[in-house]
Amino acid sequence: MSAALIVGAGDATGGAIARAFAREGYTACVNRRARNVAQLETLVQSIEAEGFAAKAYPGDARLEEDVTAMVDAIERDVGPINVAVFNIGANVNFSILETTAQVYRKVWEMAAFAGFLMGREVAKRMVTRGHGTIIFTGATASLRGGKGFSAFSGAKGALRMLAQSMARELGPQNIHVAHVVIDGGIDTEFIRGLRADFDEAKALDKVLSPDAIAAQYVVLHKQHRSAWTHELDLRPWAETF
Repeated sequence: MSAALIVGAGDATGGAIARAFAREGYTACVNRRARNVAQLETLVQSIEAEGFAAKAYPGDARLEEDVTAMVDAIERDVGPINVAVFNIGANVNFSILETTAQVYRKVWEMAAFAGFLMGREVAKRMVTRGHGTIIFTGATASLRGGKGFSAFSGAKGALRMLAQSMARELGPQNIHVAHVVIDGGIDTEFIRGLRADFDEAKALDKVLSPDAIAAQYVVLHKQHRSAWTHELDLRPWAETF
């Protein structure tokens, strides 16, 4: 059976992406840090309850040895990774005056360096087979730096450049590399805590649905190679840009 690897599989967008690819017949191989293993197992159980296949691979995506071991284990125990999604967010808001070196470095490791590690490792296998899809989740911060988002913008901007470089190198080898700009709040508990109007906004489709996002990732994976999308931006209908 073929595998779909989702790095950064939480209970919202990452979980929706995992479920979407499981429904397409892939074994959803979901990753988060080991301290979130309970959430990973809950996600796996929810996918299996629908009659589809999933496996948990806890580990730190910032560590080269963890990523290499995870990819090796999936390829050995599940099957070829035909689609890989990098979905780590790392959204933080600090004044530049209060942004420590530790914060800046950690955000870069989570949102950029980890993407490089996943992308490199799965690309090695995909190039050998001559096909595959790699998708990176970006953000508004991928395109412009906002006030208080120096660390997040720096990391997401770096991830976008990584995706472009990989697309130009791997596209001619039949590997589809895509970058998705998520421009707006997503229906998550985190966003709920930030918006007093969340319930109204959700009822009016003014926040992004994780399932709707996931559906577009599947579309990207299924695109015919004569008309590949590299960058896709997703935002609610009422979002200004």
